[in-house]
Amino acid sequence: ALTLNGLAVVLSVQGRYEEAEPLYIRSLGIWERTVGSDHPDVATALGNLAVMYDSQGRYDEAEPLHRRALAIRESKLGPEHPLVATSLENLADVCRAQGEYAEAEPLYERALAIIERALGAEHPEVASSLSGLARLYSDQGWLGAAEPLYAKALAIRERVLGPDHPDVAASLDSLAALYKATGRLPEAEMLQKRAEAIHALER
Repeated sequence: ALTLNGLAVVLSVQGRYEEAEPLYIRSLGIWERTVGSDHPDVATALGNLAVMYDSQGRYDEAEPLHRRALAIRESKLGPEHPLVATSLENLADVCRAQGEYAEAEPLYERALAIIERALGAEHPEVASSLSGLARLYSDQGWLGAAEPLYAKALAIRERVLGPDHPDVAASLDSLAALYKATGRLPEAEMLQKRAEAIHALER
């Protein structure tokens, strides 16, 4: 099951969803039969399959899987476990994508609080949680609320991951888009150039 799931993850990253889906489903079935339907490994399989559905915009199929994974992790790992935060963020992403902003916000906020307590305020996962909440605010046009979150995420990633990390480029892109939306074009251009330089290193 672990091997099947790992291969499915690789195929999903490559966009080979039709090949990945039966592997995810097969691995999920093996885990459910061997360790039980409420085991944390089952939650991982559910979450990975749901994330693939997210990538395809299949939110109606993804949401119940994320909810089930969250329930398993809360029950078996406890409400303060970092993997609970992962499930909260995944569910929040689905809610945000479907325009369910009021439901998404407390999920992002709870995930952020768990990660900060469990891993510390400077952990890269904190930056990811901040970015998710910032995207939620940006989608609603709350750019003033989004900006400090994007900026904090960028600062954490620069300090912890280094100035040329791909996640830094992602933060630069997000902040640049916000600056463009607010008419701060010189600042946006500067950030965009930095991001492009990092992307060039990746190639």
